[in-house]
Amino acid sequence: MTDTRQTEAPTKTILRALNGERQAVPPVWMMRQAGRYLPEYRATRAQAGDFLSLCYTPELAAEVTLQPIRRYGFDAAILFADILLIGQAMGTKLWFAEGEGPRMETVTDREAVAALKPAEAIHETLSPIYETVRILSRELPRETALIGFAGAPWTVATYMVAGRGTPDQGPAHAFKQRDREGFAQLIDRLTAATIEYLSEQVNAGAEVIKIFDSWAGSLKGADFDDFALKPTATIIAALKARHPGLPIIAFPREAGDRYVGFARATGADCVALDNSVSAEWAAAHVQIDGCVQGNLAPHHLVEGGAALVRETKRIVQAFSGGAHIFNLGHGITPQADPENVHRMLEAIRG
Repeated sequence: MTDTRQTEAPTKTILRALNGERQAVPPVWMMRQAGRYLPEYRATRAQAGDFLSLCYTPELAAEVTLQPIRRYGFDAAILFADILLIGQAMGTKLWFAEGEGPRMETVTDREAVAALKPAEAIHETLSPIYETVRILSRELPRETALIGFAGAPWTVATYMVAGRGTPDQGPAHAFKQRDREGFAQLIDRLTAATIEYLSEQVNAGAEVIKIFDSWAGSLKGADFDDFALKPTATIIAALKARHPGLPIIAFPREAGDRYVGFARATGADCVALDNSVSAEWAAAHVQIDGCVQGNLAPHHLVEGGAALVRETKRIVQAFSGGAHIFNLGHGITPQADPENVHRMLEAIRG
């Protein structure tokens, strides 16, 4: 199939923003927009039986991806999956403890890194994910863009080393401090696998890719360069070489001042922003390099009221001088009121 991204002007609003176009009404979607705040999601999750079964059953994963599009008419749908599936595909055991989150077999030394499956071996495990993308590319409304995604190598590594989420990513920091070269080998292996995973999502029909580095903020100085910035740049360069014109969003969460210049340094078409930075600051320092995404604090969708409307409009106004995709500063929480999402959309779209 001929790739027409370079020769056809984009028509979908998300793609126009990622192409650098300022729009009077910014396109909008939400991180974790398919999730536990929606009753229809909870019903489908119960049908699947457990979280991993939901991820690996293409018909059900496609259904929960479509649910928020039907309810809210977002401008983009994001594939329903989990960032840790790639670790499982590389050979580490993965399971979810009810009420506690993910658990993984740990990778804590060079021997464990060397035992991981090579990048090209991941597709057998992840083939159901690609089938979900194919279903979505057929079933989404024509005006809705499809976003594929993966966790960035550093963030995935923090779970693989610790075997679970941690508040400070301490086990991963300890690994890199005692054996920086060995830890770099883990990052390199994850980088290669992530390129393969995301490329196959594009082959299946994803129109945009997002790279989630949820724990980038715990990296400082040279560590940020080596384990957040450089792997992201490597992934983006490889994907754009394989898929010319592919738009890519990077999310180095809580990067602070390191948001500045991140798009230039990595080749990202858009930088997603958490809510620890102000929209006004980001407009002055980050949006000057191109499209930005963000950055409403998720608690507003729990609390609602005048503050939700006021903050939504403030962010839209702050970013009105350039390309902007409206989103949250992190994922929507299970406690969010679905009606508050309608209120947010009304404030954005008028």
